[in-house]
Amino acid sequence: MKRKCVAQDVKPDTSKPTAIFEAKEGRAYTVSVALPGSIIINALTPELKTLLAGRIARALAVFCVDEIVVFDDGQSKQQKGAKDHYYQNANGGFTGFSDPNYFMMHLLSYLETPPFLRPFLFPLHPDLRFAGSLPSLDMPHHLKSHEWCRYREGVTIKKPMEGEKLKKPKKRKREEAQPKEASLVDVGLPQKISVPVAIPPDTRVTIKLPQDSNISASENGSVTGSVVAPSTPREEDGYYWGYGVRAAASLSAVITECTYSGGYDLTIGTSERGSPVADLCRQMPDGDWVPQFNHMLVVFGGVAGLEVAVEADGELQKMGVKQPNELFDYWVNLCPGQGSRTIRTEEAVWLGLMGLREVVVNKGRKRVE
Repeated sequence: MKRKCVAQDVKPDTSKPTAIFEAKEGRAYTVSVALPGSIIINALTPELKTLLAGRIARALAVFCVDEIVVFDDGQSKQQKGAKDHYYQNANGGFTGFSDPNYFMMHLLSYLETPPFLRPFLFPLHPDLRFAGSLPSLDMPHHLKSHEWCRYREGVTIKKPMEGEKLKKPKKRKREEAQPKEASLVDVGLPQKISVPVAIPPDTRVTIKLPQDSNISASENGSVTGSVVAPSTPREEDGYYWGYGVRAAASLSAVITECTYSGGYDLTIGTSERGSPVADLCRQMPDGDWVPQFNHMLVVFGGVAGLEVAVEADGELQKMGVKQPNELFDYWVNLCPGQGSRTIRTEEAVWLGLMGLREVVVNKGRKRVE
């Protein structure tokens, strides 16, 4: 018997993105990624170096990574014949050839910052010359002026000098007057946000607004908010609020200099010589399941793998560490049976975060214990 095809009256609107992040509940766990800045050396031109960093940033945003650590694996030597004054201005020269670690951090920090804040926090620099051609990360904290969220990223602005002529605001009641020890914050809304704490100008802050704030008020309106930790949107409401960027002088420093209380309690190293990543989603051979975690770290190697990072790490050599798998709870192969001889780091990041997605969702603790 033939089945009747029922035509749907309403067709989905595909003209705009519909996969909008929805905060459901607070989460305590974090996901960190570490990789060497030396992978930038593989790209031969400033344009290609920028594109490589952009691909890394896109992966971090798509998979809700909370921290990226750029470490020195001893391979970040200046490229022969490189001329950083190829692009140069008053704020310095292009660092993609002479200091790939810094270049990677510079680009990742810039891309994570909401677009309206970038002119305040990032002066014109040759490193950022081609950043405008990269795809937008479009993360939840990259809010537009008409979008509502109780949290917003902002930058403190300089208060007007006495006698300076500005647009006269509406009169406010005495009890609503701005306190002396207060700061004004630009959060991308028509109104400036007043916070009851003195903060130096040009400082990036995370602002929590009262639920009844009216973002459609006129420019003369006023809103009072409070400064909160960047982790508050994630911990209280479950928002993905971008990633932090941290530098590490060596592979061991990635772990020992962890900024989270208690350190990383689940560490994963990646290598073609590891066990299939799918094993982490099943019961392990010794009968143990992957434990629940508060802070997970996934480490990727460069062109020569993590082995060269171990050899270049003086602290690990003193401790007698010879192989990188000794440093991690799990040592995994992200693509068993790969068809290409090599998998580039920017490709491995996508493969790894996708392969570990089930572990993150099912094993990450929603509340701090």
